[in-house]
Amino acid sequence: MIVEVLQQMLNGLAIGSVYTLIALGLTVVFGILGIAHFAHGSVAMSGGYLTFLFNERLGLPFYPAMALAMVAGAVLGLLIERLAYRPVRDAPHINAFIIALGLTMMIEGINLLLFGADQVVIQTPYRGVLDVFGVAVAELRLQVILTTCVLIGVIAFLISRTKTGKSIRAVAQNRGAAVLMGVNVNQVSAVVFSVSSALGAAAGALVGALLAIAPGLGEGLAVKGFAVLILGGLGSIPGAIVGGLVLGVSESLAAGFISSAYKDVIAFLVMIVVLLFRPEGLLGKR
Repeated sequence: MIVEVLQQMLNGLAIGSVYTLIALGLTVVFGILGIAHFAHGSVAMSGGYLTFLFNERLGLPFYPAMALAMVAGAVLGLLIERLAYRPVRDAPHINAFIIALGLTMMIEGINLLLFGADQVVIQTPYRGVLDVFGVAVAELRLQVILTTCVLIGVIAFLISRTKTGKSIRAVAQNRGAAVLMGVNVNQVSAVVFSVSSALGAAAGALVGALLAIAPGLGEGLAVKGFAVLILGGLGSIPGAIVGGLVLGVSESLAAGFISSAYKDVIAFLVMIVVLLFRPEGLLGKR
């Protein structure tokens, strides 16, 4: 019984790592700019499809293909920020919300047109399985968890140790005061969207390797990302990390011990129970 629980928890940590990357991208955009970027899941799927393209058609190994997809994702994020969100940054929030929905449909349509309707799986060399005290540890799942940890470390360093990170934190705390102190808000907004989209592209690549990529999957990832955002606490980066892992483990335990048909129900039930006792989320501020 204990071995089976550990097995399901390990599986949950892997998919929870993907949720964490999605939620981190949403967190930096929402927490700093106040934009609910619902198209983020579709951007993530674009990153997954591009990783598949670079891996299968150009013959690049998995990680170089993912890195190239992240660069493309960052460029896509810059274009989205400049052409879609910046013109309505000071408009009512409903404007950005409608634009986000439109972007979702547009990006999903482009993915469908370019890559077709068939689901694809990104091939990796990580196919081994380790036996650790009776728990089957798939090498690919370990790679997903380790990759997420590295990306979290890079984001933490960027925000806490660099001049750009200080500007991002200043805008998040008080945009008006940051402008008076000479912070270029347009530049901060562009950096935030590029970083967010690069994280989304990485998440899409990991989903494609761990599960599969298919049309419409991006919308589901966006919903899970916002669930993690609420569970961990709006605008909290540590909350996004904890919330993603909690949601992933809850889903895996529900699928393993109840039924895979109810895994989403159980996961969201956990979120509701947490919010009943902590409306601000696990690590959110009151």
